[in-house]
Amino acid sequence: MPEPPISEHGLIGDLHTAALVSTRGTIDWLCLPRFDSPSVFASLLDTENGGSFCVAPDDPECAVKQLYLPDTAILATRFLSTFGVGEVIDFMPAVDPGIDPGHRRVVRVIQVVRGKMRFTIRCDPRFDYGRQQHELHLTEGGAVFSTPDLTLMLHAAGLEREGSGVRAHVELRAGQQIGLVLEADGQVGPRPVGDAVISALFEETRLFWKRWLGRASYRGRWRDIVDRSAITLKLLIHAPTGAPVAAPTAGLPEQIGGERNWDYRFTWVRDGSFSVAALLGLGYREEADAFIHWLGDRIRERDGDANGPLQIMYRVDGSPDLPESVLDHLDGHRGSRPVRIGNDAANQVQLDIYGEMIDAVYHADEAGLELDHATWMDLARVVDWLCDNWDRPEAGLWETRGGDKEFVYGRLMSWVAFDRAVRLALSRGRPADILRWMGERDRVYLQIMERGFNPERGAFVQHYGSKVLDASLLKMPLVGFVAPHDPMWISTLEAIDKVLVSDSLVYRYDPAAAPDGLRGAEGTFSMCTFWYVEALARCGRLRDARLVFEKMHTYANHLGLFSEEIGLTGDQLGNFPQAFTHLALIRAAVTLDGLLDAAIDEGGRGAVR
Repeated sequence: MPEPPISEHGLIGDLHTAALVSTRGTIDWLCLPRFDSPSVFASLLDTENGGSFCVAPDDPECAVKQLYLPDTAILATRFLSTFGVGEVIDFMPAVDPGIDPGHRRVVRVIQVVRGKMRFTIRCDPRFDYGRQQHELHLTEGGAVFSTPDLTLMLHAAGLEREGSGVRAHVELRAGQQIGLVLEADGQVGPRPVGDAVISALFEETRLFWKRWLGRASYRGRWRDIVDRSAITLKLLIHAPTGAPVAAPTAGLPEQIGGERNWDYRFTWVRDGSFSVAALLGLGYREEADAFIHWLGDRIRERDGDANGPLQIMYRVDGSPDLPESVLDHLDGHRGSRPVRIGNDAANQVQLDIYGEMIDAVYHADEAGLELDHATWMDLARVVDWLCDNWDRPEAGLWETRGGDKEFVYGRLMSWVAFDRAVRLALSRGRPADILRWMGERDRVYLQIMERGFNPERGAFVQHYGSKVLDASLLKMPLVGFVAPHDPMWISTLEAIDKVLVSDSLVYRYDPAAAPDGLRGAEGTFSMCTFWYVEALARCGRLRDARLVFEKMHTYANHLGLFSEEIGLTGDQLGNFPQAFTHLALIRAAVTLDGLLDAAIDEGGRGAVR
């Protein structure tokens, strides 16, 4: 069978790594022991060679439903047949950052709630993306899969060898259950796990998520989808370092059969910086503070580098080494090749990251997470570097491989960097070259107004000398660069409406009009759709904003999760789930809630529907 669609998955995790569980009952993506480690299950990229862990009923005619248990990251896959109703409950116990980072557990509980059902269990790991052979040792209590680098133990009874993996059959009646535990580098040999142990792990995990979500301050109109986005973001944060990955997957295509297949299991400065405002907007100060400290460490490590004080992305532990390579032995998701691991875009110069980083620091400072002296001095050096380097060609936000250009978005976020740095210095009386920073801020502003707006197009454009529209410029009113009712902005928004918007969905740009060095097309970019919601709301088009936001919900998968892009038929495309998208969803919900409430207060309840 081909790989299930990207959308047919739920996410579980333990704040060190994460797994995708399909509606077929298969774990077909898991890297151990952390997000950016090699995979042990990757059948999402190749059903034959990737490896998987499947628990599914023998009845192929079963209907399947999937849901999260309320307010948790515990996933239930329900199988409904004429003979009974069974469930597979999947979760990974959340682990304290101080515990051995190699020790991971996946818990799978098989239970029947009505009638009876027979299940088949198959576990066939393929280590190092399927490149490394392993030894298999069976015992009465389970199985041990071992390589020189990693050992997996499956705690379960009744297993028999099947090729390089194991298989078992179980038949259960209503009220019966069994638990399976897959453990990385466990300290005790395989053994069947009793109901008491499974119940304790379940309750510990349930309470962790209930308590964490209980800290959220959001009580707005879209609480369910915002809460699910918040849990998804938390699942993507590497707890020991506080660094969020862009997505837990690698190689999922932006176009089925195409070559736009990237590795997103790393921490982008941009994505992480956006996460600060989103998390603070929901009341999560600890997570925002942890990432600010992670940023500070990166600045100190690279101060004075010719390409800038920051690399655009890192591994979760801060390592800058992300060499890109191709896994030729994997077919790719539904034939989408090449399958890439690592990411050469790490070596690009993208000037916007400095604005996003300093804006995040500014939001944190306003929330009471003030900088210490050493971090401020490091940050000031970054701003001084940007004074000398903002007016240069660069790779841009979208990491195109078509050559450096004078991207307007990079200039826009350079303006944000100078503006927020000046505010940080003045509000706290911190030492800084204020006059220089203010002068560069004004130079950027005037240059964008003079060269970034194309009078013939009646819009701000992707890069100087271009007529191409770019959805990144939806951020202009969101960061305070342009007034939402400025005629130059209104005409830009109208142009984006006509060219980049398709039934409320937003393309980030047109590759045919702005070649990006890659073959093929792509879907609409979900983060840009949520930016569009905010831009509409801020210029007073509240009904339009609400309709776009509500329609976007229909493009989420059955669990409320979004990948990077949406295809022509509404299918999820790109790595999944994507932090960028869920961050933008949260910001759009908070902004739209506030503006809708304000409009009702000013004009009565009938003013906005």
